[in-house]
Amino acid sequence: MVVSKMNKDAQMRAAINQKLIETGERELLKELLRAKLIECGWKDQLKAHCKEVIKEKVLEHVTVDDLVPEITPKGRALVPESVKKELLQRIRTFLAQHASL
Repeated sequence: MVVSKMNKDAQMRAAINQKLIETGERELLKELLRAKLIECGWKDQLKAHCKEVIKEKVLEHVTVDDLVPEITPKGRALVPESVKKELLQRIRTFLAQHASL
């Protein structure tokens, strides 16, 4: 029963994602997110956090693969609730308009 629900959820997410891609809404959401994150200073805050992590690690050659696990939790935590709510509302509106999913 649990596997079936998980499989159904995965299928639903895939269908929604496909519809977002087909309609171009996914790209619009990505652009909105980029703009909102820059506008609220998220990008600058995360950049500063990256510099801190690099200094703490005292590594001469830090790779993106080294940084990602270090900065991801902070990056997610720094996203303002208002940005999350706005994106969620846009997705809900999209889903309401494409109720056949």
